[in-house]
Amino acid sequence: MPQLPDDDAGIFSIHRPRLIRIAYRMLGSVAEAEDIVQDAWLRWHRADRAAVADPRAFLTTTVTRLCLDHLKSARVKRETYIGPWVPEPMIEPQEDEGDDITLTLMMALERLSPLERAAFLLHDVFGQDFEAVARTIDRDAAACRQLASRAREHVRAARPRFPIPAERGLSLAKAFHDAARTGEVAQLQALLAKDVVLYSDGGGKRIAARNPLYGAINVAKFFAGVARKTAAQPEPELHAAIIDGLPGLIYVQSGEVIQTVAYEIDDGKITAIYAVRNPDKLMHVGTPDVRLN
Repeated sequence: MPQLPDDDAGIFSIHRPRLIRIAYRMLGSVAEAEDIVQDAWLRWHRADRAAVADPRAFLTTTVTRLCLDHLKSARVKRETYIGPWVPEPMIEPQEDEGDDITLTLMMALERLSPLERAAFLLHDVFGQDFEAVARTIDRDAAACRQLASRAREHVRAARPRFPIPAERGLSLAKAFHDAARTGEVAQLQALLAKDVVLYSDGGGKRIAARNPLYGAINVAKFFAGVARKTAAQPEPELHAAIIDGLPGLIYVQSGEVIQTVAYEIDDGKITAIYAVRNPDKLMHVGTPDVRLN
């Protein structure tokens, strides 16, 4: 194992990417994750270094507990959120295997209690044993096993049965975009699973569907209606991206990201569409080099 630097900032910087991922997976918000990690940095800076035997464990525990505290208020805010709530999009390099958590799984995690979410993420995703998880969330190991087991049952259905390569997924995403521009309902339906669901998150700040839409015909008609209303408008720049592990598209108008759309694909059909239009959730989104138009 390489020797860690002996300065506060150097040690923290080594662990920061992992801490950001933990906080983001716990909270579903890049901005909130960065705030949590900044708070953890302040606590790390003030900590008695002689009492910290394992910096990684100390920082993981600090971030997790800060997230658990934050979730109490975050859940109250989401109960009054206008329209469907979708996690902030995290854009990932196409060659990055990430941590096997997709946006679909993030949505499933929202249905868990904060402790179930923490136990599942720390053990199943970030590889902590249950003794370490127990110390982190201040529960015994047996309770942590039960928490993770219950979480696993909830998220099992959110994993695709037939994962597809990123290139094929991005090709289907572009095909759906092209079909949506034409407004042809039959063409759209052909790309959708019968039980597809559309989540459109505008947060009350941009036009979006106020409730999730279910079923291929309803989703196809929705996009056909959007095509009619926007037919006279110039087409935005379109960039291919991996969004929280899913193939997706970033829409840019006059240099501003106005929307991201991620597609869950299973057995060659689109099973879920996640459109984020809330400008507050798009502030950190950049534009990848892969432009499609």
